Amino acid sequence: MSADTNSLRGADIVARSLERLGCKQVFTLSGNHIMSIFDAALEAKLDLVHVRHEAAAVHMADAWGRLTGQAGIAMVTGGPGHANAVGALYTALGAESPMVLLSGHAATWELGRGGFQEIRQADMAAPVTKASWTATSAATLGRDIGEAIRIATSGRPGPVHLSLPSDLLEERVESNAIVWPNGRGASPAPALTTPVADAVLAAIAAAARPIIFAPPQLSNMSGRALLGRLEAALRAPAVILESPRGIADATLGAFSDLVRRADLLVLLGKALDFTTRWASGPAFDPAVQVIAIDPEAALVDRAAKEMNGRLVLGGIADIRAAAETLIVRSATAKTRNDRWLTEARAALDNRPAAWATVASKTSGRLHPAEVFRALRPYVERDPDTVLICDGGEFAQWGQSMLPVRRRLINGVAGSIGSSLSFALSARLLEPRAPVFAVLGDGTIGFHLSEFETAVRRKLPFVAILGNDALWNAESQIQLREYGKDRMHGCELMPARYDLVVAALGGHGEFVENAADLPGAIERALESHKPACINIMIESIAAPVIRLG
Repeated sequence: MSADTNSLRGADIVARSLERLGCKQVFTLSGNHIMSIFDAALEAKLDLVHVRHEAAAVHMADAWGRLTGQAGIAMVTGGPGHANAVGALYTALGAESPMVLLSGHAATWELGRGGFQEIRQADMAAPVTKASWTATSAATLGRDIGEAIRIATSGRPGPVHLSLPSDLLEERVESNAIVWPNGRGASPAPALTTPVADAVLAAIAAAARPIIFAPPQLSNMSGRALLGRLEAALRAPAVILESPRGIADATLGAFSDLVRRADLLVLLGKALDFTTRWASGPAFDPAVQVIAIDPEAALVDRAAKEMNGRLVLGGIADIRAAAETLIVRSATAKTRNDRWLTEARAALDNRPAAWATVASKTSGRLHPAEVFRALRPYVERDPDTVLICDGGEFAQWGQSMLPVRRRLINGVAGSIGSSLSFALSARLLEPRAPVFAVLGDGTIGFHLSEFETAVRRKLPFVAILGNDALWNAESQIQLREYGKDRMHGCELMPARYDLVVAALGGHGEFVENAADLPGAIERALESHKPACINIMIESIAAPVIRLG
């Protein structure tokens, strides 16, 4: 940086704005357009976590946003770097994760002239973000950074994209002309008014079998704690719908049976969408009524349209604040007895007794239930353990059988491949407790090279890899929809991913027998390295739980 102390480069404004806003962890992959920011990061003391694929940087920022509630920051170069990153934004959008993607960009004077790596980046990212734009002034880069973070953390959280033209990053701006971020945090949605809160409580009290549907943004520890207090105060079950399987999520036990009997659904920030099956069809009582409380008026309106007269109440409000208001107002409201809540909790916690003893019928292969029976004591022994479950049939067994504490899943988007990146963010945030990433052999192929990142950055975690040499979720579709004789094209090799991880400097274990798994887990944890336990498993469909 120049010795001229009366001016700063645009790159220095970006780096110092991130520092001012407390965003000192930046997940990034280098490239021509952003090397000036790499340089500026030295003075700003930003920690650049340099990854092996741009999508991994987005996944790491996504995990940071989910676990902390604060904006995670990803930074990539322009053109193909930006294009590689955009697909991962869809996962963050579905998970309602606050994060910002900063992308380098062709210089402003090159635009429309066939500049190096020139593409319409903001247009490309717009469908998978809350907001997407390209900076137009070096002086206001700081304000742009602050605005991106504000939008990402306001209302329904989600990803935001900002492109940074390279000439603006190199341009020098006089100190008195710089527009720094104003420090404003998230813009709160309106508060839930007392009359609306009391009307919601009255409707819940009058219902025989109410259920509260909560959104992915409440899946972190603070959100789960809030929902626990809300459930206790209202004596109505509160569930988070954060999986692409929606009401059939294995985490929720026999929830499908429970929902069929509900007479009132309270959408507390949960969009009426495919995960809720639009509260219609054979999964629901045709007379079920709905209450929608949401920070976005458009989603309340959509619920009213979808329900066609069965939306009994709608309100625009910040979700966490609304929950707190309902808890406070419930102290003086009519109370319910605990019969329905007790019954609902029993269904949500229901797991088939057979799971305690089911074993593989194939020599050299484990049943998924055997894997997670062995893993459960290690997840339970530390309350700060982070569990990551990534897509597929194997991970669904993990979601169902392992207790929910600090957990990340692939999310409503239904994409796979994020778990290894999630694990690195989780380890940066959690320096002591175990971090487990559950994934399949199809999933690991997306970002296997991030084990090198983990080794380089000394970020130990344990990958629990279910290896059936198959894209099993898709094979199950073929089996179910087209028949056994039309299963093809989804085969993989029974590859030794454990050896690959060891070659990258991590720790590898190979398991073919259930009796060997506890020892492998112990050794992986004691290695204090990024570890992969490659477990040969049977190809088993995801669990389906029913009452009775």
